Amino acid sequence: MISRRTLAVSVAALVVAPLLSACGGDSDAATGTGSSGTKKVGDINIGPDQNRIRGKKVDEIAALVPAAIRERGTLKLGQSADASPPLGFYATDDKTRIGSEIDLATLVADTLGLKLDNDEVSWENLFVGLDSGKFDAVFSNVTVTEERKEKYDFATYRLDNIAFEAKKGSGWKVDGPEDVAGRTIAVSSGTNQEKILVDWSKQNEKAGRKAVTIKYFQKDTDYYLALQSGRIDAYLGPSPSAAYHVASAGQSEIVGTLSGAGDDLQGKIAATTKKGSGLVDAYAAAVNHVIEDGSYAKVLKRWGLSSEAVPKSEINPPGLPKI
Repeated sequence: MISRRTLAVSVAALVVAPLLSACGGDSDAATGTGSSGTKKVGDINIGPDQNRIRGKKVDEIAALVPAAIRERGTLKLGQSADASPPLGFYATDDKTRIGSEIDLATLVADTLGLKLDNDEVSWENLFVGLDSGKFDAVFSNVTVTEERKEKYDFATYRLDNIAFEAKKGSGWKVDGPEDVAGRTIAVSSGTNQEKILVDWSKQNEKAGRKAVTIKYFQKDTDYYLALQSGRIDAYLGPSPSAAYHVASAGQSEIVGTLSGAGDDLQGKIAATTKKGSGLVDAYAAAVNHVIEDGSYAKVLKRWGLSSEAVPKSEINPPGLPKI
């Protein structure tokens, strides 16, 4: 099994231009090596010395935070422990959490005058942590869905697109449900990708086509090994992570992309909090502030995600419909 460190170090072979053009066109950087503690691939620093873009406290926005949290002085943040570059993964020291999600969470916390208290857990435990009050926020590529809106409040900060990743040279393109009929596709359990794939499989069966065989694995590295061995035809996951893996490993290709909310709605990624926590207005205001001051755009550009920028943060917008 590939360790987190091996995954991070393997990115050193990355050809930066294809990666950045696939994720948003930020392809103006040259490959190089940074100073001590900094390991760079183009503009992407995968070392523990991140030199993050930081924000400043805005008193009127910080005042939106409930008094108990202001007094505590920390924002208890939940993030997925999975290695999913460029969203969230471990630096070359195998212990420092880096990626676009923690960078954006840091900007929000700075604006709110709070220090991040970050905890990495399994995907399902992110929501358990919100339910129990362990976490004040989750910044971990969470898509707004109508089902989730029953329990959680959302403040959007990025567009949600997903991608089918297949073995290089597959000669296969995915534009709709009929293109996955009879195929074996891997997906992470409990994600919006899974919901879309299940829905497509049902559409195929209703139309007299073969259903999709859906496979589940524990780690991203397991999906990639299954892909290369031919046990699955494709892996359906977040578009940024898929593009990053395609460029860094050189063994796969993107064969189709779509909105994370399905055919009729643009999916959106959001800061997530327990419904009624009193925090969603503060999150939205903080995101809008960093959009306006330009630091938000700098973070997305840094990770090759400029094409997924939102013009403003929305509170509880229409989400992925229930199946």
